[in-house]
Amino acid sequence: MNRLKQTIRLPQAIALYIGAVLGSGILLTPGLAAQIAGPASLIAWGIMALLVLPMGLVMGWLSTEYPHAGGVAHFVSKAFGKKASVHIGWYFLMSVVMGAPIASLTGAGYLASALGLHESAKILLAVFILLLALILNYLGMKLSGQIQIFIVIGIIGVLVVSITSSLPQIQPTHFTPWLPHGFSSVGQALSILFWCFIGWEAVSHLSEEFVDPKRDMVKAVTIAAVIVGLLYFLTAFATVGTTSYMGKEADTALIGIMYRMFGTTGSLVMGITSFLICTATVITYVGAASRLAYALGREGDAPKWFTYLSPKKQTPLGGLLFLAGCITVIMILYALGNIPIATLVLFPNATFILTYLAGCAAGIRLLKHFRWGYLMSWLAFILTALAFLFAGQGIFYPLLISIIIWMIQLNQAKNKKWNRTV
Repeated sequence: MNRLKQTIRLPQAIALYIGAVLGSGILLTPGLAAQIAGPASLIAWGIMALLVLPMGLVMGWLSTEYPHAGGVAHFVSKAFGKKASVHIGWYFLMSVVMGAPIASLTGAGYLASALGLHESAKILLAVFILLLALILNYLGMKLSGQIQIFIVIGIIGVLVVSITSSLPQIQPTHFTPWLPHGFSSVGQALSILFWCFIGWEAVSHLSEEFVDPKRDMVKAVTIAAVIVGLLYFLTAFATVGTTSYMGKEADTALIGIMYRMFGTTGSLVMGITSFLICTATVITYVGAASRLAYALGREGDAPKWFTYLSPKKQTPLGGLLFLAGCITVIMILYALGNIPIATLVLFPNATFILTYLAGCAAGIRLLKHFRWGYLMSWLAFILTALAFLFAGQGIFYPLLISIIIWMIQLNQAKNKKWNRTV
């Protein structure tokens, strides 16, 4: 059986985890959560900062014991059988088909806004992000992971500057009234913040390429979780403490902080940082999805050409070509005005939650021998199930995917029965 080349070490692993989890949420949600719950939104951030570790550890432990390009789909196969894993695999794959353009358009939109560019420039910048992600993943995870390290260091540096520069503006009076909209608003804020901490499952698809998954996987998750949790909470604290969430620009509160401190230069720096944040996320998810596509083809659950590896780089060229084709269609439809980004966002939400829900359920079964793994799996499962209640109309997308899979499986079963009869 073909195997992907093992090139990922601890520094690249940490950067990949941070890049996957520290997405556009850090730009959007601190202000939006503060508008919902006021200063008490910090309670929700504190809860999520504590729970981010068990959520990540479940994926890390499973990846350590079952390193495989199939990631969560492979865990589900081990726990519940192949039929369930096919659905989960395609859920994640088709989520990235939508999610990668969304993330690239978000990052491109921030940079275009900072530079005063028009919509056409935003689309070109988004295409650049997507091409960069595809090329880097074709060249291999060693190079991709090394570049990711520099991107993540730059992101952390700018976020630390923005947080520390906001300290003179933080006043005790800005934290009163503490609970302006009632305690239920904290629960509403918590449901939004869940999205900021999704992404641990993505790196599980790269576990087959770790040089030493047993040594590095859980260590990388732990370090990344601490960094991500602190950055999110401190950013939220700065947003509340400076009242940057008040007014129409709640979704760009961090940019407001930088503008107040450094003027247009600050806005430009944050625009570039936003671009890099989304680029890091897209690189990781494209890498994960291309490896998953390869694994699905290897298991016979996707077209055979999905298993085609680059002869020179030993990277999943078939999976990357599939993603490139799908993403091209999505970007063309968006550019023509046929699919607004608000509609695009609806599609991947439920599939991402279901993927994570299935992974946590697999953890409950596969980590029974490990008390902490078992308990953390239950905790992550309950949190994810609560988030699924807010999936809304997005549930129709995974339902459509499952219907198509069932139809294909039914047709294959009929053909096998016919061949036996003949």
